[in-house]
Amino acid sequence: MNSLALGPEWLDPEYLIQTFGLIGILLIVFAESGLLVGFFLPGDSLLFTTGLLVTTGQYLTQPLWLVCLLIVVFAIAGDQVGYMFGRKVGPPLFRRPDSRFFKQENLAKAHEFFEKHGPKSIVLARFVPIVRTFTPIIAGVSQMTYRTFVLFNVLGGILWGAGVTLLGAWLGQFDLVRDHIEKVLIGIVLLSVMPIVIEVLRSRRKKPAPEPELSPEP
Repeated sequence: MNSLALGPEWLDPEYLIQTFGLIGILLIVFAESGLLVGFFLPGDSLLFTTGLLVTTGQYLTQPLWLVCLLIVVFAIAGDQVGYMFGRKVGPPLFRRPDSRFFKQENLAKAHEFFEKHGPKSIVLARFVPIVRTFTPIIAGVSQMTYRTFVLFNVLGGILWGAGVTLLGAWLGQFDLVRDHIEKVLIGIVLLSVMPIVIEVLRSRRKKPAPEPELSPEP
C-alpha cells in the first residue's frame, strides 16, 4: 500500500494503524465522534483503510466482525460523551473564544446542519467531516430528548462505523483497489467533504445582494 499524501504522516491512516493498531483506531473513532479536539482526525479514510487491512491481514489480525463491533461501540460512546458535554455546558459554548483546537465557525456549521435536518442529522453528520464531531454536542446544547438521541446515535454509529469499514473490506478484495489505494482514499476524502462545499456554495447564493446606497438629494 502507498501512503496517503494528503497531510502530515501522523494523519496518514496506514501510519496510524501500523503504529497504534486497533486500540489507536478505536481511540481516534471515539475522539472524532464527540470530543472537541477530534474534528481534524481522518475518520472515513481510517475506517476504509482498516477494513482493507483486515482482509489482507496487514497490521490487523482480529476478525472483521470484532473490529466492526468495537468501532461501532466506540463511535456510539463518543457521540454519547459529546451529547452529555453539550447538555452540561449549554449555550455558553457558543460564546467560547476561538483557540487552536476550537473554532466557532465549526460549531456554527454543525448548528446550521442540526437545525436543517433535525434528529436525522445525528445519522447524516456521521458522514460529514468536522460536522460529525460537533453535531452531538449541538444536540446536547439544544436539549434533544435523550431517548431520541440514543436511537439515532446507535443507527448512525452502525451505518458509519460498520458500513465504511465493511466497504473497505469488500473493495479491498480487488487488485485494482489495492494497487491504487492512495487514489481511492483521496476520492473518499473528497466525497466526504462535498456536503460541506455544497452547503457553503448554497449559503453564498442565498445571501441577499447589498442594497445600493442612496445618494443625498441636492
